[in-house]
Amino acid sequence: MSDKKLLLDEIEEINKPNNNFGLLFFIYSIFTLFFILMFAFPKIFIQQQIYYKSRDIAKLEAEYNILKEENTIIQNSVENIKFKNQILDTLF
Repeated sequence: MSDKKLLLDEIEEINKPNNNFGLLFFIYSIFTLFFILMFAFPKIFIQQQIYYKSRDIAKLEAEYNILKEENTIIQNSVENIKFKNQILDTLF
């Protein structure tokens, strides 16, 4: 009978689920999560900042190009006015 009981105890020990999810597992899980967030959050933050800055730069560059074209148009009109003014001065 003792052999049978010994065999049943060994089978029960093998079939018994391991509940190693105690306080230490919880602490390791929290530490791992904190470690991952510590490296992921700055990357996400920096990518967002780069995106917003590049968007602002693109907007300013478009405005700069528009102002440059307006400046060219104004310079041409000033030259035309000067030319007309010089011609009209010579006629009088």
